[in-house]
Amino acid sequence: MTTIKGPGIFLAQFMNDKPPFHDLKAVCLWAEATGFKGVQIPTWDNRCIDLQQAAESKTYADEIKGIVNDCGLEITELSTHLQGQLIAVNPVYDKLFDGFAPKEVHGNSKARTEWAVQQLKYAAKASQNLGLNAHATFSGALVWPMVYPWPQRPAGLVEEGFNELAKRWLPLLNYFDECGVDLCYEIHPGEDLHDGITYEMFLQKVNDHKRACLLYDPSHFILQCLDYLSYIDIYHERIKMFHVKDAEFNPTGKQGVYGGYQDWIDRAGRFRSLGDGQVDFKSIFSKLAQYDYTGWAVLEWECCIKNAEDGATEGAEFIRQHIIKVTGKAFDDFASAKADDKLNRTIFGLD
Repeated sequence: MTTIKGPGIFLAQFMNDKPPFHDLKAVCLWAEATGFKGVQIPTWDNRCIDLQQAAESKTYADEIKGIVNDCGLEITELSTHLQGQLIAVNPVYDKLFDGFAPKEVHGNSKARTEWAVQQLKYAAKASQNLGLNAHATFSGALVWPMVYPWPQRPAGLVEEGFNELAKRWLPLLNYFDECGVDLCYEIHPGEDLHDGITYEMFLQKVNDHKRACLLYDPSHFILQCLDYLSYIDIYHERIKMFHVKDAEFNPTGKQGVYGGYQDWIDRAGRFRSLGDGQVDFKSIFSKLAQYDYTGWAVLEWECCIKNAEDGATEGAEFIRQHIIKVTGKAFDDFASAKADDKLNRTIFGLD
């Protein structure tokens, strides 16, 4: 077994134009002082990294890594959540998702997809240059608008959607494989890969590609009423990344999973700071340790109530307390006997 690395923090929700969140060095110094050991970097934020330059210049990648290391931290992974979303966009979302891409491709879905594909390729190479072995992204969503079948879905619609999703992702999975990096899909409502069944449907279409891995975030399963502990038992071999994020689900006589179009604070299911929700993190950390998860435990702060900096400070300590330093011996080793084949056969009456 391996002791989970951490605590790490995903910087996406913290970056802004005010110190210490305005550039990579300042935010890393803050993160280290707050108690974190690693940072997960959002690649769409130029305050953190120039993704293309990190892909094309090992020298620049070393400089970025040096900035982080000099602050006493490690880079846990890179993220292309926004760019990955644009690999597959149902036309109903075209205008909404244009904001994730540069203005020059707005209103041109083909050009936007081509830009996103190139971004993922940059991310694979940048990860390789940085010495990373896992990368976070979203799958995108072609079929998601059809998640609740009314009107009835035309026969073959879902299969056609997943065929196209696989067609777009398979070349990228192959490229990530060339770079020695696992591509980890965050299983998330709003994405075509939003639970175990949809992930398996995708795996089948990409021929069980070894790089089609998972970013495990239990908060998204709380909100779906999915058994997030059994999920680890089923998919632990594919889980290569871990977002530590809490959530709660409190259905009423007026609303449930779908939330009645309410703002986050008024929904039955909502994200909370670590320890304020309903996720059983003791069991999660135990299972991940049991299955020899070798990656990082990374805080993703998304709370509709608590201040972000308080959530980060509490979250660093929360993760630290939950990381299990795994044992190097069996608890009953003191009573063990030396290996003796003759004795073993005697016990069974074979000699």
